[in-house]
Amino acid sequence: MTDASPSDAPTFLELGAGPSARRIAVRARPGKGPGKGPGLVWLGGFKSDMQGTKALALDAWASEHGRAAVRFDYSGHGESGGEFAEGTIGRWLEESVAVFERFCEGPQVLIGSSMGGWMALLLAREIRKRQGKDEAKASLAGLVLIAPAPDFTEELMWKNFPAKVKQEIETKGVWLRPSDYGDGSPYPITRTLIEEGRNHLLLGGAIDVGCPVRILQGVQDPDVPWQHAFALTHRLPAEDVVLTLIQDGDHRLSRPQDIACMLAAVAEMG
Repeated sequence: MTDASPSDAPTFLELGAGPSARRIAVRARPGKGPGKGPGLVWLGGFKSDMQGTKALALDAWASEHGRAAVRFDYSGHGESGGEFAEGTIGRWLEESVAVFERFCEGPQVLIGSSMGGWMALLLAREIRKRQGKDEAKASLAGLVLIAPAPDFTEELMWKNFPAKVKQEIETKGVWLRPSDYGDGSPYPITRTLIEEGRNHLLLGGAIDVGCPVRILQGVQDPDVPWQHAFALTHRLPAEDVVLTLIQDGDHRLSRPQDIACMLAAVAEMG
């Protein structure tokens, strides 16, 4: 693992074979010295990448505190290969697991934003399955979830889509959704994304992650309502789960005061 700064070229992790082959861009910062605290793993959002404001702030904090930190782009995102329209929750989870197993050692804190919150919960479940096995090099120290969007393909997309949009997805296999983020270009919502997402739904039962959880949620979030985060807390164990509502916060939670809240939550994990 080599030291990395935002300007450094990423390392590429090759995954899959044939039509499913893709190159995953990863930036991994090693920890400096023993006893510096758990490593950090950034899990970005839907149509986001590892060069966003929160990801870079986390990386800078890791550098300042001598902490190991790993960031990566899902396939079809940022500097990674693959087409966004071919992405599914299962595909991106597979990539998250592969990056975690390849680049992480010892206790880790998963920091997930929006879809990354769902990914962090799914990854935590996979990590727990591997605990106690000889090949498991890394463990889980905590989760910090920012405007987490578990089950968003079903609860926040499909159930809220008008009948016309649902029909277009079902008949054409894709709908181009208008966007207020990035360059404003519409992006594809595929039938495969919706249908495959149903294999990974979490809010229908208890979610045992086996570690402390901190959730930051903006009350003014137009994409992930604060009630969604509140519902998530009821699926998590009662002990050591803290939900912080930021009264004037939006979905991005990228203002200096929001970044400070995120870093304080990360620091709380040791």
